Amino acid sequence: MSPVKRALLEAGQSYDALRAGFCWRIPTDFSISEACCDSWARTEPDRLALIDLSADGSLRHWRYGELAAASNRLANAFAARGLRRGDTVAVLLPQGPEVLITHFAAMKLGAIVLPLFTLFGLDALAYRLADARARVVVTNGASLEKLGEIRGGLADLRDIYCIEPSAERDFWGEIERASDRLAPVPVGADEPAVLIYTSGTTGAPKGVVHAHRFLLGHLPNIELSQGFFPKPGAVGWTPADWAWIGGLMDMAMPCLYYGVPLISRRMRKFDPDEAFGIMRHHRVTNLFLPPTALKLMRGASVPGGLCVRAVSSGGESLGAEMLEWGRSALNAPINEIYGQTECNLVVCSAEGLFPTRPGTMGRAVPGAEVAVLDAEGRAVADGEIGEIAIRRGNPVMFLEYMGKPEATAAKFTGEWLRTGDLGIRDEEGYFTYVARDDDIISSAGYRIGPSEIENCLTGHPDVVMAACVGVPDAVRGEVVKAFVVLRERADWEGLEAALIQRVKDRVSPHVAPRWVERRESLPMTATGKIMRRELRDA
Repeated sequence: MSPVKRALLEAGQSYDALRAGFCWRIPTDFSISEACCDSWARTEPDRLALIDLSADGSLRHWRYGELAAASNRLANAFAARGLRRGDTVAVLLPQGPEVLITHFAAMKLGAIVLPLFTLFGLDALAYRLADARARVVVTNGASLEKLGEIRGGLADLRDIYCIEPSAERDFWGEIERASDRLAPVPVGADEPAVLIYTSGTTGAPKGVVHAHRFLLGHLPNIELSQGFFPKPGAVGWTPADWAWIGGLMDMAMPCLYYGVPLISRRMRKFDPDEAFGIMRHHRVTNLFLPPTALKLMRGASVPGGLCVRAVSSGGESLGAEMLEWGRSALNAPINEIYGQTECNLVVCSAEGLFPTRPGTMGRAVPGAEVAVLDAEGRAVADGEIGEIAIRRGNPVMFLEYMGKPEATAAKFTGEWLRTGDLGIRDEEGYFTYVARDDDIISSAGYRIGPSEIENCLTGHPDVVMAACVGVPDAVRGEVVKAFVVLRERADWEGLEAALIQRVKDRVSPHVAPRWVERRESLPMTATGKIMRRELRDA
């Protein structure tokens, strides 16, 4: 089956026509492992699925038939140890074939996959593994010591599988010994498949339970933000860790669903020069790049020979300068995308389908009804700030917060999921992200969002990253303070005044920072979002 025929949206139609003609058709028996692995293995077992790059420069090509056989074998090994439908399997690994094999193996048994970031500390791991009642952990040698320190407090944990030689269960050895014959457990589209924890920027992390159908819910945005993806010859890559919904669902799983070769690379620390090398050598056409990665790449030398078609990015707003850099340096659009762990990819820019407006996130994708509401759940007028909300009925929406029915109920007002993000909708349906509700700066009666100021600051050639917060002021309530990370060898003398004046000239005097503080780095969540709360508390 040609992957192009599996696309949900037809190129050549207008945005309005695509929205008007769209209808969700979710098969009752939809399974992620079937759609992203086994269906291709039956029809085209030799089709290239994954290009796995090692640190030493070597690579291995994985075919769909190989992924299916390995995941069948691992599922049989899991089942022999008592893993059953509804159990949780944690994956504590960097990008690589083992991640995909474990995802598919668990899903074939009706189990739930818990992706975990390898840089999590002891407390973060212990909390998530205990809260999720993880039965199995699949990991590597580098993470075994951390697991050993917390294992005694994990009452539900039965088995640890390691992909490298160790005293724990032998991941590859058990795959080799098990049968590749398997009848997957039948699952429904609404059955739990993946458990992803929130970043914890507004309280303790919560386990977000997603059904198998949530993969389908991502596809309209993927197709639009990636230039009517997939097109022949497409190759996909993201440096974002597959433990996060951005890396996993904004690129990795959609590539496998569409039959597009996916690159995996264990990049412990993002290196823009290495990233460009991967893109050039492997002729990468489609990328999901977090804003932090883009900002670092903008400061590096761009090689010739790139064949990028489209880049999507989300998590922090991008300014006009960054979008223009994408067009000129990458010869490709950078399309902003918006969503959150509970309801991902509901808004995007789509250059070529409708005009890109710098500073906005774009428009609601087909199949997503997005609004801006007041505190009582009423739609505010176009141009006014309110809370971004998404109507129920979208398959990308989560099932629940695991074990937290009150928190789940509090996430909704009637039929609307409330994101906690403040935004503005204009008369043409473009959405502008303003801030998290607790990031708003209240100064002399003005409600000031940090994103527009930060975009202005990072537009200066010497500024790599910027963050703005409100600090107490006896007269105005709060005033704006900015923090910046500069390029190497940038001259700080006189730059603070120049940056303040830049905001006055380009945005407005009333939002200009009173101070700009130089920092070597900014506090970030593991997903690359700036933690303004830490800057406020410093």
